[in-house]
Parts: sequence; structure tokens; C-alpha cells
Amino acid sequence: MEFFRIKKDIPFMRHALVFNIISLITFLLAVFFLVSRGLNFSIEFTGGTLLEVSYPSAPALERLRQQLDTDGFKDAQVQNFGSSRDVLIRVPPAKSGQQDVSLSKVGERVMASLLKVIQSDGAGEAPHRLESIAGKSPLGATETEDNAVVNKPELKRVEFVGPQVGKELATDGALALLLVILGIMAYLALRFEWRFAVAAIIANLHDVVIILGFFAFFQWEFSLPVLAAVLAVLGYSVNESVVVFDRVRETFKKKRGFTTPQVLDHAITSTISRTIITHGSTQMMVTSMLIFGGTALHYFALALTIGILFGIYSSVLVASPLVMWLGVSRDQFIKAKVEKQEAVV
Repeated sequence: MEFFRIKKDIPFMRHALVFNIISLITFLLAVFFLVSRGLNFSIEFTGGTLLEVSYPSAPALERLRQQLDTDGFKDAQVQNFGSSRDVLIRVPPAKSGQQDVSLSKVGERVMASLLKVIQSDGAGEAPHRLESIAGKSPLGATETEDNAVVNKPELKRVEFVGPQVGKELATDGALALLLVILGIMAYLALRFEWRFAVAAIIANLHDVVIILGFFAFFQWEFSLPVLAAVLAVLGYSVNESVVVFDRVRETFKKKRGFTTPQVLDHAITSTISRTIITHGSTQMMVTSMLIFGGTALHYFALALTIGILFGIYSSVLVASPLVMWLGVSRDQFIKAKVEKQEAVV
């Protein structure tokens, strides 16, 4: 399926050096911000207090986040857990010099903040409810007060997540990233040739480092969903590289008069329509998560957006020039025919 067909090949390889210089500058900036600023790790990596709260009916999570932030719980994570009535709250550890950081008191302070939301909502609804009741009797006021606390939260559990758990998660995440990289390299080396494997891994690591560089520069929260997005980007980018490399191999076999840059230009140009369809439809879904997914999916979708945009760039304009400079040629795909010599009697 193609939206359009480009008849004349676009000379991408003519500007390969410019593209790679841009990539190198972006890569170095990302590394600089990673070293100088570092990542803003979430509670999964740094430790903190974990609370599970149950409501009789589904609460407004944004109101809970605003109240917790107002009461001094900065960067607290609030999300549904299991159902819309169950809420999981992660509170980062208190900074050095702060008092009142015991587990029970943190739980009490958080519950007090949640009750403020119920009380404020009840106070806001009171005038409307009182007007709807015939007369302004004390009974009506009592009924309003009862309705105001009908959605009172219940604390199910509270526990402390130590920094040691965070270190284990960081180690496991780095190991997962390494295993994915090694698996991709082995797959590409077996399917194509070692030059393609090296070029694809460099291009894909380029995407990963740039995503991390964005999170370091803006100090966005780096959580487990973001790590999952980074791993997803690795697989997503290598898929685009495989599509281009497949067309390169096919073009080498069919277009015998083409030079290596011409083969790469033809392969990239002939897959542009597929790239627009695939990445465009994926980005539409990711954008909907970014806009409507709320706080829980915001940074996950943001990491995917950066990865998709730079994944297109790296798969086409970084991996292909690297393959060319590593010396790929037609001889690596076409085996010379060996003539059989007839036995002399």
C-alpha cells in the first residue's frame, strides 16, 4: 500500500556527511546534559512511601494531585490501581533536613490531604444541594454533610520502598537494555551482514541517548514506563532499519548498474510511502495518549514521540550512510557462480 510513488530517487547520500554531523552534535549535547544534569529518577528508582487507597466511588485523580502538591508532597504520583476506585500513591522520600518522615506520619499526612479534597468538594456542592431541598432546615444541612463524606477514602496499605530496590531496578533496566542491543546485533548480523548490524546499533543507540538527553535537559521524571518506552523505541527503530536494509539487498541484486550511494538512495526513496503510513499512524495513537492519557501516561508518550521522530531520522539518514562508509557492496550479496569442471577420462 502506497499513498504516492516517487519516480525519481532523492539523493540522500549526497548530503550524508551533513546529516551525520547534525546527528553527532545532537548526540554530544545529549551526552553532555546526561553527565552535567543527570536523570530525574522517579520513586521506583529513588525509594519513598507507597500508599494504596480505596474509595467507594471513582475519585478525580487530578484533584488529588493538586491537593498533595499544595500540602508539600512535590512530584507525588497518583494513579489508578486495579480499578477506578483504587488509587496508588507514591510519595518521594523527604529531603535532608526535613522532619516528620516516619512511615506512619507520612501516611497520616497523605490521608489528611485526601480528606481535604472530599471536604472542599462537599463545601462546593453544599449551596446547590441546600437550594434543591425545600427550605433551609438543619436536616438539609445534615444531609449535605453526609453526602460530602460519602466518598471518604480508606487506607489499605502503606509501605516504604527503600533505595536498594531502586538500585536493583536501575541495574535490571540497564541489563535489559544491553540484552536488547546484543539481540538486535545478532539478528541483523545473521540476516544481513555485520556492517548492517553495526550501523543499525549505532543509529538506534543514537535514538536512546537523545531521548535520555531530553529527559536530562528538561529534568522530566524518568520512571519505569519511560524505561519501557526506551526499550520499545529500540525495537521500533530497528524495524525501520530492517525495512530499508531489505530494500538495499533487493536493489543490489536487481540494479546491477547502480553504485552503492545510488542503491541506498533508491532503497530509501522507495520506502518513504511506507514510512509515512507506519510512523504517521503510530504517532497518531501516541499523540492521543500524550493529550488524553493524563499524568500517568504523559512521559511515556513523550518518550515514544521523541523516539519515533528521531527513529525515522536515524534509520534513514544515519544508518544508511554508516553502511555506505563501512564498505557495503554488491559482492557481499551476490555469490559468484562456480563452474563445475568435467572429469577427464
